Amino acid sequence: MKRVITIDGPSGAGKSTMAKEIARRLGFEYLDTGALYRAVALYLRDRGYDEGITDNKLREELKGVSVSFKGGKVFLLDRDVSDKIRTPEIGHYSSVFSARPVVREFLLDLQRDFAKNHDTVAEGRDMGTVVFPEADCKFFLDASPEERARRRFLQLKAMGKEITEEEALRDVLERDRRDLSRDVAPLKKADDAIYVDTTELSLEETVDFLLKQISNNCGRLSR
Repeated sequence: MKRVITIDGPSGAGKSTMAKEIARRLGFEYLDTGALYRAVALYLRDRGYDEGITDNKLREELKGVSVSFKGGKVFLLDRDVSDKIRTPEIGHYSSVFSARPVVREFLLDLQRDFAKNHDTVAEGRDMGTVVFPEADCKFFLDASPEERARRRFLQLKAMGKEITEEEALRDVLERDRRDLSRDVAPLKKADDAIYVDTTELSLEETVDFLLKQISNNCGRLSR
């Protein structure tokens, strides 16, 4: 395993932005695990499935799926779906399907194999607790639900998606409920993760804080 930094946290806490920037500054690769789950959700929705799909059917369908992450882009069956996975509908079903053990098992080896070949900054919900429990440095990013909804609203508006701030807040709260209550790999802070509340922090302030923690406290990364 190469060097690994994990950044976990709820939707809208700034994980993706932080992971991309930390990876860029350190010369690591960025692993957007949420995008992998979104790609699976896109595949299943395109085939007409919803939360009612059985585990056996899920297993059968995933046998024909190939998902990869290269150069910041997500490929589903060798097709670039980086834009198609960023809709509210796919975000919703990504959260729904990610609660299923079959889906998590399907993507587990793919995520770990990536880090065998690259120094990696991985962001998601269970990077520090399940996927990379021996990571060199772990962070748990958080922010108030209102601030996370505001960020989500601005992100989707910038992409041309139609959504209101109220809808963004409902989506954030519903995803929190699913992520915290699911039976397999629920969202939680790893015991050895550094907690960071980003509600009142700017992008640069958060980046500076994480880099300082990496430099001072993170084993192989601090030398």
